[in-house]
Amino acid sequence: MRKILIVAALLAAAPFSASADGLSYTYVEGGWSQVNTKDDGFDDPKVDGGYVRGSFALAEQVHVFGGWSYGSKTYHYSNAKLKLELNQPELGIGYHMPFSDRVDYTADIAWVRQQAEVKADFDGFGRITDKDHTNLVRATMGLRGKPSAMTEAWIKAGYMDGGNDFEGTWVGTLGGQINFTKTWGLVGEISGYRDVTQFSAGVRASF
Repeated sequence: MRKILIVAALLAAAPFSASADGLSYTYVEGGWSQVNTKDDGFDDPKVDGGYVRGSFALAEQVHVFGGWSYGSKTYHYSNAKLKLELNQPELGIGYHMPFSDRVDYTADIAWVRQQAEVKADFDGFGRITDKDHTNLVRATMGLRGKPSAMTEAWIKAGYMDGGNDFEGTWVGTLGGQINFTKTWGLVGEISGYRDVTQFSAGVRASF
């Protein structure tokens, strides 16, 4: 939490170019994602895959957003094959307001569904499939700004809860973008809660 506060303070205090383009809340992006889980009993499992995400500005200070990520990993044993799959769709609405000339304060709330599925193929015994899902509500607030005309950074912190199926926990996100043009840029993001960390890297088109 201390590191998050330090980064937020630096972002708010950074000098900004008067010629820098404004922040866009209408964009689409996609790329690679990975989910890591700290679990000594299962040798810190992780799943690799991809994601798509988008946002659309409904009004000057309101936007809606959604996304979907998928990851999988296959384990091979002497007489069996085990495949783990993780699907995570989300849908939400956000609010933003100017914090300075090139920094916005942001707040959002989203529905998130985590669905895990395990497929086990045993030689001579066929396949066994097991799946489970959890519906969550996540609320965050943070800062989003442009340290320079061709870069962007954001930081968010909040809380996520799933009722009886998922005990509430704090969440945090740190991300950035390098623009090649006004429309196209490379994005990277890291988010986490408890012992779970998710990385993503992709291409964004802003409008």
